[in-house]
Amino acid sequence: MMLYLAYASLIFLGMQLVNTLINLIFIQKLKNGVSATHERISVLIPARNEEENISLLLSDLTKCSNPNLEIIVFDDESTDDTANVVETFAKIDHRIILLKSNGLPQGWLGKNHACHQLAQNARGNYMLFLDADVRIDESVIADAVAYLKKYNLKLLTVFPIQLQLTYGERISVPIMNFILLTLLPLIFVRVSPSASHAAANGQFMLFDAETYKKILPHRLFKNHAVEDIAIARYFKKNKLKMACITGEKRIRCRMYKTFNDAVNGFSKNVFMFFGNNPILACLFWEFSALGFIPVLLSIPQYFILYIVIQTLIIILYSYASKQKIINNILLFLFHIGVLTIIICKAFYVRKKKKLKWKERVVYS
Repeated sequence: MMLYLAYASLIFLGMQLVNTLINLIFIQKLKNGVSATHERISVLIPARNEEENISLLLSDLTKCSNPNLEIIVFDDESTDDTANVVETFAKIDHRIILLKSNGLPQGWLGKNHACHQLAQNARGNYMLFLDADVRIDESVIADAVAYLKKYNLKLLTVFPIQLQLTYGERISVPIMNFILLTLLPLIFVRVSPSASHAAANGQFMLFDAETYKKILPHRLFKNHAVEDIAIARYFKKNKLKMACITGEKRIRCRMYKTFNDAVNGFSKNVFMFFGNNPILACLFWEFSALGFIPVLLSIPQYFILYIVIQTLIIILYSYASKQKIINNILLFLFHIGVLTIIICKAFYVRKKKKLKWKERVVYS
């Protein structure tokens, strides 16, 4: 039995190596400066208690030269100074518009409702949803639209470069890219017809507006806690072309500022990385955390090879996602430990059917 587990561990590791190699060899990039577009683009930002972040993002967006850009911020019942910050920027740049919530309707989750309201007020031919904690360079919006048009996409989503300033972030945030890039060749999101090859990140989602208005995806998944992945799978199932890319240096995000925030955040969506299947999530954890044991016990002559391949995988996924390679190598065991905590917390969330996020209960 142990021998079979050892071979299964090596096969799993080989699969991860192949996937990370594909992600590196077929890395997709937004070409810098390919288009100084004057397309009508709506940049849509849901914001709840984001006074620390929203000024930075709006400063980035005001540098965009496109006069047809509209920047709409939805203040989702913030209790801080978010609205005042946006209003200050709106006085300087007429492209900035502030919308205020009239309350969260029953049956909706907060972000999904905010995005739906933003879309209802958008006039652009393209809709770019950005989280308030994202930072972007001024050229990237035009280049993203050019990429979407080049491949006739209905949705383009980007995993930003994740900024990690504290130890708590360094031992938790890389887990997302480790799972994503070792399980899914991102080129398949664009070229494969299979709905299983779907991935998305709500931090940066660019839609063809005509397609969005026909589907109204945020309303369709109004009570879904992981709406970005749900939307991506819906697009794939309905043969609507989309693409997902990572490693774009001009799009950055500091998604979680504390270890507890990272655990809470990932615990509400970690199962969705595995098709909402907890069994697959547990198998991934088992092989990632314990796969070396049967190899060491049954075929010790392959143990060094196992460690070398595991290290190579870390190097490859870190390079593809523009993370610090040495940090991810040195902290890999901590990443596995944190993944254990996240999966346990995810089971707790699933059992209790609730998780508090930004002072609201999120149903999973």
